[in-house]
Amino acid sequence: MKVQEKLNANDKTIQRNDAKMLSTTGTMDVGPVNFKAKISEHEGDIMSVATKDVVTVPPTTTIMGAIKTMTNKGFRRVPITDAGTNRLEGVVTSVDIVDFLGGGSKNLLVEKRFKGNLLAAINADVREIMRHNVSHLKEDSNISDALKIMSEEKTGGLLVLSGDGRVRAICTEKDFVKLVAGIHANKSVGEYMSKKVKTAPSNTTIFNSAKIMVNEGFRRLPVVTDNILIGVITASDIMNFMGSGNAFNKLVTGNIHEAFDAPISSLISKDVVWASSDLDIGEAAAIMIEKKVGSIPIIDDGILCGILTERDILRSITE
Repeated sequence: MKVQEKLNANDKTIQRNDAKMLSTTGTMDVGPVNFKAKISEHEGDIMSVATKDVVTVPPTTTIMGAIKTMTNKGFRRVPITDAGTNRLEGVVTSVDIVDFLGGGSKNLLVEKRFKGNLLAAINADVREIMRHNVSHLKEDSNISDALKIMSEEKTGGLLVLSGDGRVRAICTEKDFVKLVAGIHANKSVGEYMSKKVKTAPSNTTIFNSAKIMVNEGFRRLPVVTDNILIGVITASDIMNFMGSGNAFNKLVTGNIHEAFDAPISSLISKDVVWASSDLDIGEAAAIMIEKKVGSIPIIDDGILCGILTERDILRSITE
């Protein structure tokens, strides 16, 4: 698997997103501070790293309303809370939206109840597809508690609740990536990256890509053309296809397949940001924050050999 290289029409030199060269020059802290030391600075206070300004929606919000909220705010998840008390009732994530749009069992709401009519289905209450069992912890918890729960439950985010169940904050993998970004870890990307990488041809439909994500249990899918990596599609990209309104431009009768039978390549909007396996994990974290991506394809000698995600960085912190 090779990575796509862009050539300048005039000088034919390679213009590639070489993560090692472009993203973190001069930003690495190579002093005595390491991951564990950085975490210990905040030990005992999850609220010191969690995001406190939490956007929530009530359970009667439409599915489309929740999609628009996540798209406009750039969120992967939104808590569902009681409108009067702000007590937690559930959560909806970008993966749940992908499941609903065709990836898995939540799509039965579209296919069975609404006979495939997407326009009707997206106006159902978001509580129809929300998760009721939500990973959470109390506001007096410490960072070690959060890391343990996120690692054991393999979740990308935790709700931080008051004693009576009100949402106080949210803690995500990205919060920890920010915390260690640029800190020299003396751990290489190659030690923690996922080496078994599932890819999809660029002509795979959005609908089938959604199924792959849900069935395989991941939210990112590298896209290839003629064995060349041309981009990475995420569950958020598919959700944003709806939230931006672009999906509706393809509807004629309202059937979901009119929109989601488009090729996955149509959702690629960013150049490929990649790194090599010998890159330090702390530098990779800095790249993710700078480039606003949740994963980095790993390329050695022009060959796709792995993918590093925020969860992999979380694992490097806990070990």
